Amino acid sequence: MFSTRDIVMAIYYLQRLINIFIFVRVIFSWVNPNPHSGLVQFIYGVTEPILAPVRNLIHRLGYNGMIDFSPIAAILLVNMITSVIIRLVTGL
Repeated sequence: MFSTRDIVMAIYYLQRLINIFIFVRVIFSWVNPNPHSGLVQFIYGVTEPILAPVRNLIHRLGYNGMIDFSPIAAILLVNMITSVIIRLVTGL
């Protein structure tokens, strides 16, 4: 059986991995890599289900600017949700 520490560490590492993938996607938007690359498709496939709802929410709130703030908002949301889950698991 897994200990509470193991579960917390797994959640923490998953959160870090998601944050890294979102950051890499932001870098990809600046350098415009080959869209047919396997790595690019993987990063887009992993991050789009997270970024699309955040992007839609930001758009519905009335922001239609040129800068896409969805990666920043998504990282903040992922970190907040992870914090809540860890507190629930540890009982704090």
